Amino acid sequence: MVQNRQTQHSPIHRQALMAALMPIRQRLQQRIAARQTGASADLETLPIPSSTPDSLGASALEQLCQTFQLAPFERGILLLCAGVELDPTLRQLCAQAEPELKHGAPTFNLAGLVLAQGHWDAFVPASPLRHWQLIEVGASRQLMTAPLRIDERILHHLMGIPYLDERLSGLLHPVAVPQVLVPSHQTQIEAIVASRGQSESARSLVQLCGADGENNAAIAAAACKQLKLSLFGLSTNALPLNPADLHQFLRLWEREVALSNAALLLEWDDTHELDAARESAIALLIETVTGLLLISGRNRKALPQQATLTLEINAPTASEQRYLWQATLGDYAAHLNGYVETLVSQFNLNTSTIQAAGQQVKGYDALHQSGTNQLTETDICTTIWEVCRVQSRPQLDDLAQRIDPKEAWADLILPMQQKQMLLDVVAHVRRRSLVYEHWGFAGRSNRGLGISALFSGTSGTGKTMAAGSIAHELKLDLYRIDLSSVVSKYIGETEKNLQRVFDAAETGGVILLFDEADALFGKRSDVKDSHDRYANMEVSYLLQRMEAYRGLAILTTNLKEAIDPAFLRRIRFVVRFPFPEYGDRMAIWERIFPPQTPTQDLNFKKLAKLNLAGGNIRNIALNATFLAAEAGSPAVTMEHLLKATQSEYLKLERQLTEAEVKGWV
Repeated sequence: MVQNRQTQHSPIHRQALMAALMPIRQRLQQRIAARQTGASADLETLPIPSSTPDSLGASALEQLCQTFQLAPFERGILLLCAGVELDPTLRQLCAQAEPELKHGAPTFNLAGLVLAQGHWDAFVPASPLRHWQLIEVGASRQLMTAPLRIDERILHHLMGIPYLDERLSGLLHPVAVPQVLVPSHQTQIEAIVASRGQSESARSLVQLCGADGENNAAIAAAACKQLKLSLFGLSTNALPLNPADLHQFLRLWEREVALSNAALLLEWDDTHELDAARESAIALLIETVTGLLLISGRNRKALPQQATLTLEINAPTASEQRYLWQATLGDYAAHLNGYVETLVSQFNLNTSTIQAAGQQVKGYDALHQSGTNQLTETDICTTIWEVCRVQSRPQLDDLAQRIDPKEAWADLILPMQQKQMLLDVVAHVRRRSLVYEHWGFAGRSNRGLGISALFSGTSGTGKTMAAGSIAHELKLDLYRIDLSSVVSKYIGETEKNLQRVFDAAETGGVILLFDEADALFGKRSDVKDSHDRYANMEVSYLLQRMEAYRGLAILTTNLKEAIDPAFLRRIRFVVRFPFPEYGDRMAIWERIFPPQTPTQDLNFKKLAKLNLAGGNIRNIALNATFLAAEAGSPAVTMEHLLKATQSEYLKLERQLTEAEVKGWV
């Protein structure tokens, strides 16, 4: 059992080390003199390397000897190896003491000759010197004459220099202590500190369960600071899988814990399924690692040993986020006319993200103040909003397709009833905080507070465009998820895929557009086997997450009739997108070409007679524009539209009649 010690960089350690080396030097000199005269040196009469004088206090050398329980003979070997690194004359003395060896380095044989109280136990692999890799034994045919070298990490430690072993630094990273802590997180920090103090074992295991890894890490780092521990993070993806490499890592980490009072934060990657080799490596780490081990992940893990403490980590509460915004923005917050409330209602950000966003806004404002134009309150509000959107994107960009919404309400051609329903969706998102928090609806029940919508209609009737219009109106990001690619044939995988999407989206309140809902929804069939039962569980899981989601989740389907009414009752808005009638098709044609596109003698009344959905109309207009550009025509004409229409009908496998295109050209 090793004992934890920590050293501070100070001249005291070098002084103590050099003082302890003096008897070693004397013994080497007397050994050389004895060889030259042929006499034998009486080791018992030679001075034994003494402990550090009291005036020097507890040096790193004495702390290390106590930590790893080194016997006086082992202490002497370590000193001998350290001395040749610090003083070239000592290496010369070693070479003179064993002139038959060419390498000139210390050896076990030399240690036995010049150090008292020698014993063979110090040479075996299980000895503290070799088990903890305090020294390295070089290649040689004979153990006793093999060159010995002090481990570099140990040498730096004896000099009182904080230094992480380079074999660990490539896998670990220091976890920064947060500057600001919210009260809800402070309570959890105190729980970790208390559990460590109550534990009788040298090992402690704490689970931190929360979707935001930054929150978990901040709490872990703050707790370790109170415990006077240095915290290092290790991703499960970085854990060595080769058994030899893994055992080397575990031994070096255990040594590091003893040397520097370190703790480990295992960052569990929930975005990918663990293979058998990685699961085995993680299990071995959890079973063998010493000191304090904290595990950060989205969900509670089934661990090979009982956790000392398990905590559910949530984002800062709404009131805490308001405080963080006001503290970060400073004087800006007072002049934003309550805009902080809007930020909190839409974005669910952690402490570091709010601070980073606030610093970006201040920097942007300072840049403008150096010029002629100063930012207005509206400019600052817009800047903060955009910074929050950008800060929230990285977590979701790898899981879904971000769509840049450019469609305005005027571009959306729908009957008034459907358009009003879409406006109601916008109102629910925009006034969510007011109704739920300030008017009390959230206090009655947590169920059904998410805003969900189902858009149904044949392909090309504007479902995706409507989602873009809503996103454009709310100034939010729109992410498209193809449900056909999310659904997995493997039981339980669909829920995991959906969980990753919702967890990543929670911070930014983005709009989630689940396309091809038919791939998951359908008439609920009689449960005949486990696959039927799990299929219904997948749908229930998606609806459960939609009901709890802070933002807006939209499902699209071409066949509303295929969806079980029991599922529909759990969706707040159901909007049917009808096939456009003649008047709507006319309006679509009149708006389909951008103002910059040159057109000539287009007859929208005749074009509107084509019985096509808006998506097909857009395809024809775009294709006709390319035809005109390729032909070198100064403008898009009906002739170009005729050719594009013929191509679109061929794609749709429909017959284009002469009556439909009569009088076009």
